[in-house]
Amino acid sequence: MEIYEKNGKRYRMIWDYHTHTVFSHGKGSIEDNVKVAVEKGLDSIAISDHGPGHLTYGVKRKDFPVMRKIIEELNKKYPQISIFLSVEANIVNHGNNIDVTEKEKKIFDFIHAGYHFGVTGGHMAANWLWYHGMGKTFEKALRKKNTDMMVSAIEKNKIMILTHPGDKAPIDLERVASACEKCNTLMEINPWHGHLTVEELVFCSRYDVNFVISSDAHRPELVGSFKEGLDMAFEAGIGINRIVNVEEV
Repeated sequence: MEIYEKNGKRYRMIWDYHTHTVFSHGKGSIEDNVKVAVEKGLDSIAISDHGPGHLTYGVKRKDFPVMRKIIEELNKKYPQISIFLSVEANIVNHGNNIDVTEKEKKIFDFIHAGYHFGVTGGHMAANWLWYHGMGKTFEKALRKKNTDMMVSAIEKNKIMILTHPGDKAPIDLERVASACEKCNTLMEINPWHGHLTVEELVFCSRYDVNFVISSDAHRPELVGSFKEGLDMAFEAGIGINRIVNVEEV
């Protein structure tokens, strides 16, 4: 069991539901991630590869049932841990505002969603320009468009975790946090992305939302990483009672 000692107390990660594999652009297999999760004493893990709408490293739709079969077999092989199938769907500006169809949703145990470059229908060009410092003139309008599609994604779909909100695209964090509060969507603490920052975590903590620390592991050895995220949470004044997947031991 991996324990983190801080301020005289000891903590462990209970579960890690944001991990990637070779089915998108992770470096290990599903079983590789599971093995590390077992070694680190996690109670459960989810495989949440990038949504199929990503042009370069999205999971192939035909692989959804393949992944489900692998996970069913691994749940028998590793009875000491629960293994779930999820997806980090891409937020887009059309349909149900994610790149997973209503029919495909039934394949997954739960859905995560986040904004990424490399997806059509998500104001990618404008967000890319803004991200690289060339979008000041249209930032206000772009912020509204991004916020509209993110809030719609939260409201139209049962999203378990909103991954790295604000990364790569300007958003109205007040509206997004309010939508997460309304829909019981967890807000992610992800130290590997620029957002949420500690300051943004302080702001979001004013809303009745809970938080989750994710490894966002793209390599098996990073599965179950949570120390940096916990440091960020404590710096923002977020108590352990609001972090759903970490406990004091």
